[in-house]
Amino acid sequence: MSFPASPPNPALGIPAFSRRRALGALLAVPAVGLLSACGGAATAGSERISQGALEPLAASVPAGTTIKVGDPSIKVALELSGLIKELDGFTVEFANISGGPQTTEAFRANALDTGSVADIPPIHATWTGLDVRIIAAGYRQDAVGHPIYELGVAPGAGITRLEDLRGRKIAYSPGQAQGALVLRILDKAGLKQEDVKLVELPSTGDAYATALASRQVDAAPLGGVQIKRYLAKYKADGGTTIRHGLRDDPSLLYSPAKVLADPAKAAALATYVKVWGKAQRWIEDHPAEWLEGYYVKDQGLSREDGQYLIDATGKRDIPTSWTEAIARHQETIDLLAREQKKPQLTAADLYDTRFEAIAGTAFASAGKGGAA
Repeated sequence: MSFPASPPNPALGIPAFSRRRALGALLAVPAVGLLSACGGAATAGSERISQGALEPLAASVPAGTTIKVGDPSIKVALELSGLIKELDGFTVEFANISGGPQTTEAFRANALDTGSVADIPPIHATWTGLDVRIIAAGYRQDAVGHPIYELGVAPGAGITRLEDLRGRKIAYSPGQAQGALVLRILDKAGLKQEDVKLVELPSTGDAYATALASRQVDAAPLGGVQIKRYLAKYKADGGTTIRHGLRDDPSLLYSPAKVLADPAKAAALATYVKVWGKAQRWIEDHPAEWLEGYYVKDQGLSREDGQYLIDATGKRDIPTSWTEAIARHQETIDLLAREQKKPQLTAADLYDTRFEAIAGTAFASAGKGGAA
């Protein structure tokens, strides 16, 4: 995805990290099988740590504390901005891991303490019996006007509006943001799953664009620079995209509840979330540096593609209250529970409210000259 705080768009490519820093080592995570997002046991009967059982966040991080973080794009932002210095006093090990399946499996292997995802992975992790909590949340101020995804349409498919999806083949990745978006698009169009043919495909790299071009599917959600590249390559043949008119902007950090029950790690994660909020402001206030340092040098994109992603993001919204976000998350849960025949969940239970105001307060204060 293109929003820097969210999991990086697979189309961008994420290089492996190997350099150990004094303030943060890069974790070499053992190879693990990807978690099947739809498999595993549901949470019925699972032991969950209650919010009330979590101790208040400590004012300081105990010496010797280490946290393992899967947040590759923000790692770059911290280095470019100098904000990484604010993590001094404890060890942060950055892992080249992002996205729901990899992050959740790393949680299960005790190889990660927090990871950057959209809003669907915490839901599916909970459905597979893993107790997780959201500790930071970011959005886009004009989410409908600056969507992460557009609906790609295959050449000659003749889809010009969402209602035209009836009877069509649509790429679908259950357990990921793209899959949930497809279900939300169908709901908006007044369609049910049986009104279309959902074709399960992994939403990695240019898989969806290739499926569209070959007419394996008629429609597929495309994100970030894939939108631009698909149109550049296939528009002459009739390939198009259409806006879905829905919010698809959540960008979250989430952690295993057992990690958050460790007072030392929770205190370190609180510090990280604060710096995460400042990094969001730095990215927004320094587009030229972000373009060159992240998109061009780190991701290997052209300046044109990098600028496209910056423009597509628009302004950030890092709230100090999660009330509205939780309500939207509940609507998504309700839809997925119904359409995927999963147990009902309470969205508020997925959030660790001790962290609620930390990122938003840091984001706001950094905008007033508090950032490095």
